[in-house]
Formats: sequence, C-alpha cells, structure tokens
Amino acid sequence: MFTSVLVANRGEIARRVFRTARELGVSTVAVHSTADASMPYVGEADAAVHLPGNAPSETYLRTELLIEAARRAGADAVHPGYGFLSENATFARAVEDAGLAWIGPPPRAIESMGSKIEAKKLMDAAGVPVLPRLSADDVTEAELPVLVKASAGGGGRGMRVVRHLEDLRSEIAAAEAEALSAFGDGTVFCEPYLATGRHIEVQILADHHGTVWAVGERECSIQRRHQKVVEEAPSPLVERLPSMRAKLFEAARTAAEAIGYVGAGTVEFLADDSGRFYFLEMNTRLQVEHPVTESTTGLDLVALQFSIAAGEALPPEPPAAVGHSIEVRLYAEDPARNWQPQTGTLHRFRLGDAAEFGPGGPRSGLPWLRVDSGVVSGTEVSPYYDAMLAKVIVWGATRAEAAARLAAELAKAQIHGVRTNRDLLVRTLRHSAFLAGDTDTAFFDRHGLEELSRPLAEPAVEELCALAAALADAAARRSTAKVQKGLPSGWRNLASQAQRKSFRAGESTYEVAYQLTRDGLFVEGGVQLVEATPERVVLEVGGVRRGFDVAVYPGLVCVDSGLGSVALKPVERFADPSTQVAAGSLLAPMPGTVIRVAVKVGDKVEQGQPLLWLEAMKMEHTISAPADGILAELAVGTGQQVEVGAVLAVVQAAEGEDV
Repeated sequence: MFTSVLVANRGEIARRVFRTARELGVSTVAVHSTADASMPYVGEADAAVHLPGNAPSETYLRTELLIEAARRAGADAVHPGYGFLSENATFARAVEDAGLAWIGPPPRAIESMGSKIEAKKLMDAAGVPVLPRLSADDVTEAELPVLVKASAGGGGRGMRVVRHLEDLRSEIAAAEAEALSAFGDGTVFCEPYLATGRHIEVQILADHHGTVWAVGERECSIQRRHQKVVEEAPSPLVERLPSMRAKLFEAARTAAEAIGYVGAGTVEFLADDSGRFYFLEMNTRLQVEHPVTESTTGLDLVALQFSIAAGEALPPEPPAAVGHSIEVRLYAEDPARNWQPQTGTLHRFRLGDAAEFGPGGPRSGLPWLRVDSGVVSGTEVSPYYDAMLAKVIVWGATRAEAAARLAAELAKAQIHGVRTNRDLLVRTLRHSAFLAGDTDTAFFDRHGLEELSRPLAEPAVEELCALAAALADAAARRSTAKVQKGLPSGWRNLASQAQRKSFRAGESTYEVAYQLTRDGLFVEGGVQLVEATPERVVLEVGGVRRGFDVAVYPGLVCVDSGLGSVALKPVERFADPSTQVAAGSLLAPMPGTVIRVAVKVGDKVEQGQPLLWLEAMKMEHTISAPADGILAELAVGTGQQVEVGAVLAVVQAAEGEDV
C-alpha cells in the first residue's frame, strides 16, 4: 500500500478520498487554488500545496503543477477524484512517468473511452448495444429530435437537443464552442434523442488478475441540463424488469473486458420502459453518485481503488445488494430562474444526525443518513467551480422508506445564506410519479419545473415567519437595551401606534404591524405570543403552537420551522440613492466571465434577444433584452470578469414601451 496520496481535485471528492486514506493509514496531500485556500478539505489534509490562480485552467488542470506538488509534499500516489483531469490519459501517463502510483485505470483504457465517437465504435464491435451515429449533413425531419453531443468530457457541457432542422447548424456551432472551452476539444456528433429515456449505469470494478465485477446498477434519470440531480440504487425500472439486470451486467462486463479495464469505472446506458438499452459512454473514474452503491453493498469503493492500484486481487464475486439508497445533489442554484447558480457566504449548513462520507453499508432498523459535502458553515461559495454543495444520501429497507426519510431531512435542514435547490428536491422526492418509479429524463418537463421548484413555505407561512423575525428583532433590541430592558419593545403607558417592520421574501414584501402591551401581543389574525428570544419565537396560531428558529446575518434573516424555511431581507425605510441604477439596466445575476457579446451600442434589440453570455460555475448563462429598444450602453467586453449586480448593459426602451 502507499504511504501518502495526493488528491488532484478539490471540495467534496477530496474530503471523501481523505476519509478512506486516513482509515487505511495513508497520509494525505491537498492542492488548492487561491480561492480554495480556506475550504474545509485543505485544512483536513496532512499537507497542502497552493496552486496560484483561481480558474481551473490555471490550477487543477495543470499537469506539471500537480506532479510538482506531489513531489514537494512527498506523495507516492495520486488519486484524481472526478472531473478536472480524472479522465485525462496524458495526465495518467505523466503521473506514472514521474514514478508515482496512479489510482485509476490504465491510460490506454482512459484513452479508448475518451472519445465518445471512438468508444461507441469499440462497443459496437464488442457486441454492446449502441445508438446509431448520425451525420449532421444527412439528418432528416423524420430523425428529429437529435442530440448534439461533445465527443470529449461530460457533465452536460457541449450538449444540445435539436427539434427543428433549421436549428441544427447553429446548435452544432454552439456545442462545438462550449466543448472547446470546457474540454479543449470541439468535436461533436449527433445521435437519436430519446426524450423520455432512462439513464441507467453499472458500477464496474476490475483488478489486475482478470476479475471483473458488475457491482450493481444505479438509475440517474432525473436530470437538469443533462446533469444528474437524483440518483438511486437499485433502479426502479430494473426492479420492475428483473431479467434486465443480467443483460445489463453482461454488457457492462463485456465493455470493461473489451478495453482491458482495471479499477473502478461506470458503464452508462440509455434505456426505454421496455428494457431495451444502449451504450452511452464509460466513465473511467469514480462517479459522483458512488455512495448509493456503497450504501446498498457495504463496499468502500475508494478503498477498493487503493487495493486494486496496489495490485491486490478482488474476491471472485461482489457482495449482494440490500435495501435501497437514494442520493440527491444539493446545488447552490435557483431552479425557477433557469438553474441560475448562486454565490455568497453559506452562513449555516446543518443537516440531521448524519455520517460524513460514510460509513457505507446496509443497516437494519431505521433508515440512515449520510452527507458528502465540500462545505461547512461559513464557507464562501465562489463562482469558479461547480455549484454542488453536498450530496445527501439515505439508505432504507425499501425505496419508499428511503425517499420519506431523505425528504424529511432536507425539509428541516438549516441552509442559510445561499439559495439552493432544496425545495425542488423535497417536492421531487414526495411526488407521486417519483414514488411510483416513473423517473425518466423528462421528469422536470413533464411535471412542471415551476410547480416543483415552488417554495415549501406557502405565503401564509412566509407572513408568519416575518412576524417571528420582527418579534425576535424586538427581543434582541430589548436584551441589549441600556435601561428598562424588562419592558416590552415599543411599550407605552397609553395605547399607541403599532410597531412596523418590513421584510422581503422572494418577490413578495410583508409589512408586520404589532403591539406588545401588558396584555400581550396584538396583531391581526389572532396570533398569540408564547415566547420570544433573539433566536427563537413560539407562536400559537388557531390553537396550534409552533416554534420558529431565527438566525440574523447582515442583510438577511433566516427563519426555520416545521412549516418550511424562509429567507427574509429586511426592507430599509429609506433607500440609499447610491444603490439606484438607470431604468433598463441589465445587472449581472452572479459573478462570472463575459464569454461572448452579440451586440454593440446603438443596435436595435428585440425583447428576448440574446445580448451577451456569462460563464459561471461551469455553466453558460444568456443575458437577454428585457424589451424592444436601443442598446444605449455596453459596459463590458469579452473576457471581462464581473461581480454580481454589476451593470452589463442598458437598453433604452422604444417609445411608448416600458423596460
């Protein structure tokens, strides 16, 4: 076994590998960009090496810097994690050429699967079912819709669904540009698009002695922007069609054997409801969703990666799976606004009684919770990397049990400071179609993203939370008062006007008017005050007592209760003139880089017309004209870094129109 491992990655996967390394008695080395210097994984490592810069191209994608870091820190092995250079054969060879152990598959296997075009040719020759590749020049109306897909890389980048023939060329050009930016390879191809397919994958483990395991399948059909959001093991479809499992496992083993695969990997298939399936790609690394396989089998896949890399043999057969496991990806994003990534300070990140990064393995009794996260309370969520905050995983004896526990834990989690997709995840896990196992790739489209992403807290709950926030604020002011702190806030000998505070929740504003007198709380709606402290308010509403936990941060009040979590922004009574912007100003919705500008000052623009594009958190975002008009100002250029709220452009509305 190795003595010291460098993880050529960051965040959650670095922490995950470190956990296993510590259990095996292997010391750990972290690498970090400038922006990541204070991230939890850096402090948890035995040694850390700074990679100057922030962008991945300056840091985590620099082979020579990573190998030099391993040498300086005395590491004798490199684990690539997932993403970045984990599926880069050149990096794997460089690690081996440097005399370091590579905890991954052979470079030649990575190479053979690195091009999706060549990989499909290999799989077709080996007898693994594949979808036909289409020539862009020969696509007909009858073959629509088609999927334009990057040959290199993954994560949904360089992918476009084309439903109209006239859009094919422009979408191919857009996919090529995105693929070139993301992977350094602009090659794309076309294939038939199965709009309601099931995304099913098989976990593979293979050693140097000829043993190949098909450990179990996972279903990852619920996706956004071709990136997985909910993953589970086993697959509901395969459970319904048990004869399908043996065929899947045979195809996955055939794929691994065809390229001489060694280590952990995943063979991905697209399936229909009848059980027919087709090879998509092979990920020559550990998958983000590997915990659901660990949870149902009791295996530590990272430990097995270590042992295989050290030349140890696998047992003849893998363990049988037990129970059901579901994982959700908690993203810092706003699903209702086209999955817009969010940045800022994660003031509080608190889930229930969870095991961090394990332990894996089925347990009897109540379902159990696991959290794999790259963040902790106080972490600054930057715009430079993926928007995933954590993976939240539950194991249960049944699928229904696991879904119920996971939804409940997410609903009561305290996540303050950054908007997330938490409410979407809870509504998905509780949806009747999900519970019935009807989980294809069109789930969000079919069941309505607007409804699924709606806040768990209804407007009436937001109003109650605003009252709780106002009463907690009053209690805080009394607790710090210099004189007569025992008197209620705003107390008068004679009846006076109500105390007033305003809060904004999303697009709604709530004005709270209340009086605290010797006879108690007076407020519309018959709400009774039971208790009020700066951190907790207990109210009785309609004869039902409810507690509200209140946390106050600069410009933000977070209220958590059994009715849902609400983020409130106090409304200042007098607006600061310096914060006002001209009508028609387009503001940056997040920090990022301007990657394209399609207009110039003086151009006529139409409502909805794309004006420029921002790249942030591995996603491309279109900034469009809010109305017909003239582009009066353009404040940015291609390649420019912008902060959230920065003015990008100003559209002067056409006469008689409002912006």
